Amino acid sequence: MVINIAYYRKKDWKRFIKIIADRESMHDTWHDWHRDFKETKRDLTSRGFEVFDFVVDLDELEEYCRLRGIKNDGKARAQFVNRDRD
Repeated sequence: MVINIAYYRKKDWKRFIKIIADRESMHDTWHDWHRDFKETKRDLTSRGFEVFDFVVDLDELEEYCRLRGIKNDGKARAQFVNRDRD
């Protein structure tokens, strides 16, 4: 099974934190997030998934949420990075 996982660039982290609706559930720093990202990717790969890093363009993410009238939360971000798989 193929899965995309969201990858946020370090240079975008401060803006990303400002635009999401679920800030309280997100890591405080990019480094903390990146450590968990790598661990999650390793875990998924070890379970047989083919994992692709989906570099998130924050403008596209905001537009995706705006057009659908949804808040920018974890569920919306998961839908965004896997939208071509629907």
